[in-house]
Amino acid sequence: METQLDPVKDDLPLMANTSYMLVKHYILDLDVDFKSKVIEGSIVLFFETGSQHVKTGRAGKERCQSQFDETCKMEASEPCHIPMINVSTCSSKMEYNDFAVSGKEEEATSDENSNHSNNEQASGISSSKDCCDIENHGNKDFLLVLDCCDLSVLKVEEVDVAAVSGIEKFTRSAKITGVSKKLENLRNQIVHELVTLPADRWKEQLHYFTHCSQAPGCGELLFSTSTWSLEIRKLGIQTPADFPHAIRIWYKTKPEGRSVTWTTDQSGRPCVYTMGSPINNRALFPCQEPPIALSTWQASVRTAAGFVVLMSGENSAEPVQLREGILSWYYYVSMPMPASTFTIAVGCWQEVKQQSFKQTAAIETNTEFSWPQTDFRWHEEICGHVEYPCRFQNPAARLQAVIPYRVFAPWCLMESCEEYLLQLIPQCLSAAYATLGTHPFSRLDVLIVPSNFSSLGMA
Repeated sequence: METQLDPVKDDLPLMANTSYMLVKHYILDLDVDFKSKVIEGSIVLFFETGSQHVKTGRAGKERCQSQFDETCKMEASEPCHIPMINVSTCSSKMEYNDFAVSGKEEEATSDENSNHSNNEQASGISSSKDCCDIENHGNKDFLLVLDCCDLSVLKVEEVDVAAVSGIEKFTRSAKITGVSKKLENLRNQIVHELVTLPADRWKEQLHYFTHCSQAPGCGELLFSTSTWSLEIRKLGIQTPADFPHAIRIWYKTKPEGRSVTWTTDQSGRPCVYTMGSPINNRALFPCQEPPIALSTWQASVRTAAGFVVLMSGENSAEPVQLREGILSWYYYVSMPMPASTFTIAVGCWQEVKQQSFKQTAAIETNTEFSWPQTDFRWHEEICGHVEYPCRFQNPAARLQAVIPYRVFAPWCLMESCEEYLLQLIPQCLSAAYATLGTHPFSRLDVLIVPSNFSSLGMA
């Protein structure tokens, strides 16, 4: 029976089996369509083998973790796509409407709203509960489980990262044994070398992540969706170490999806934004949500001209015109963070500019406000997080009381924001710096959200 959750009383189920495979980086490539109220495109996930598999190995005797036992049971699933055997020529640029279940596959999937009581036989995918015996018996296909809800998954495929130009530099440095010279293991070794690059090579890392995400697919993977999860497997692959470590998922959000709100701003123009609750971002993209799952990401978002795309990224994105009437926005982060911190807001926002010389001078000289300065050099000694380009290690960043910021608002609030908000933000940033020390992020975007924003500050 499928578990019915009360969002007021119950916690979200953590379905992702992060102890076996851990996402280290996401790359999203999305289109926002306000007419259909759908966000669609693809996401590429780069994995490392999780701690559970590293600990037990292929012949490990340990039982699966209790969380994995309890949560990863097969639920009433949506139709599962069984790909054709010969898929080596599939293009990763395939149009979504060209990809459809047909013939006998369509008969097998039946009605989308039906309750498949024999889903395991129909889809050929063993349940996550049975998958727990992989490490003990080695005779079942490994099942990758991701947190997912309110998404229409169209296709899942392995990404041929070995086809990327210049990627051989990672194979030369890798210790490739005779056993691992198979192409599948070579791809996984490339991903391992890429995700473990030192923090000071983060720009190079993002460069190769981008090119790997654009590599062609090299075989479709079996998948099934349930209310709270997306389950993926590859025929004959029994261990996480052998499972593809770079996969691409083609999907669409649903207008009723609970991770984003389609609404209008204070000027009556259409907009969409992530709420941060009640189900985090699992209705925006398939992800991992257990606390151990910290990852970096990149995102390219296309929308009609006239709309502005804001995201929780480290760069201040500038739009690029792809074709007439279509703009593309690109953001990235180099600090590993939970998937729930990914935010996006698309609307007819306008940037509020600093028009007053007096105000600009006040920001630059700090003459109108001052806060006691504190020596925060102790941050440099106590950082205990995973390696990334940390601002606490940057002397210039440690002295920056007011980080660069932008303010966006609907046109009807531009004047009020210029008069009141622009003067307040540098004072708030200085106060935060005086109280807490170095700003962990390099910049700040402030957006005036619609009045129906229901997340209570994403508490």
